[in-house]
Amino acid sequence: MAAMIGRIWGAFNPPTPPKSKDALKFGILGAANIAPLALLGPAKSHPEVVIQAVAARQREKAEKFAKSNNIPEVKGSYQEILDDPNIDCVFIPLANSLHFEWAVRSIRAGKHVLLEKPSVANSTEAEILFNLPELSKHDGPVLLEAFHNRFYPAWHFFRSLINPADVVHVSSNSMIPWWGTGKDDIHFNYNLAGGTMMAMGTYNFAALRMAFNAEPEECLSCDVTPGTEGVHKKCDYDFTAKFRFPNGAIGEAHSTLKGPTMWTPSHVTATHRAVVVPDKTLPADQEKTQSREVTLHGVIHGIFWHRIDVKDVFEIRSKDSGSVIKKWTEKKSHKTYSFNEAGGEFEHLPGETNWMSYRYMLEQFVNRVKGRKTQHWIGQQDSIAQMKMLDMAYEKSGLGLRPTSNYTSSVH
Repeated sequence: MAAMIGRIWGAFNPPTPPKSKDALKFGILGAANIAPLALLGPAKSHPEVVIQAVAARQREKAEKFAKSNNIPEVKGSYQEILDDPNIDCVFIPLANSLHFEWAVRSIRAGKHVLLEKPSVANSTEAEILFNLPELSKHDGPVLLEAFHNRFYPAWHFFRSLINPADVVHVSSNSMIPWWGTGKDDIHFNYNLAGGTMMAMGTYNFAALRMAFNAEPEECLSCDVTPGTEGVHKKCDYDFTAKFRFPNGAIGEAHSTLKGPTMWTPSHVTATHRAVVVPDKTLPADQEKTQSREVTLHGVIHGIFWHRIDVKDVFEIRSKDSGSVIKKWTEKKSHKTYSFNEAGGEFEHLPGETNWMSYRYMLEQFVNRVKGRKTQHWIGQQDSIAQMKMLDMAYEKSGLGLRPTSNYTSSVH
């Protein structure tokens, strides 16, 4: 408990090293509630990041946000941030329906973009955005979909414990208690590309894709509880989806934004088929098999708490009859709040136990912008595939895709 308290206190009260002369200056489009957690806090401990400006639809809101977060400049509009040559990067935490337009505008203004996930409203927008010609230029802008949890050490260690070729089933679950959301939240506004699959399900779907290291071939089912009136209509409050992956593997995902009062951590479980493992101590007519189940508890915000459980089931079988001669189970648990704790191939990677997943992501974003090596990255095709999976589920659910931005017609 003491270690957890110290770790979390350090995350919200990080050291503040002097900023370098060539630090990247960020502008934030929107005084969003997620911004302090996703960027402002992590920026404090990064010597190459300065939060320079913020803009909001209402200047008064931007001024209040700037004052409470020690941001030196308030701009009169999003466009003013893009027009400022002093701004190197923008963070876009706007409603999903606005991601496409302002990401395109930012890139065409020559800004590097850290884009809240989901990246856009649907795969039509994703195909256009992530294939912009500006992104393919040698010195062009950097665009990253902010899937912060995919940069966290526990996620990488989890993936190192599974063999995607042998995974036959993956399940992923997440939830927000009913008191954590309100009826008028943007998550429940269809016109703003809302819905539980967009808000939380995107984590679940990414977990399936990463565990299988493959893309789904079909959404077999997607059951939802939708809103029924006004802007809430066609917005899913919860969902349960099943996908078929290559070789007949099955991925299942569930999430809700109206969950029980007691919050439970997100988790993902990868189940492997039984495989033969060498054992020279066995007689020639016997073989040893292993089937593995790996569960990561705390998929989304691992710094608060997580645990990786590994269950290996071993059997000694007769090669002739297939009968089981001996069977036993071995269990292990791991916690990796830093790459050093993960050890092995990870131990020399940068990071501290008090770094949130957002801080790990920011480290790689800055490295990419500065032209340095990145240990992990979410590429353009990865983000397109993610939106295709969301579209697949929404089509199967009967709710239909989230609406495409009118701004797509302005992109040539």
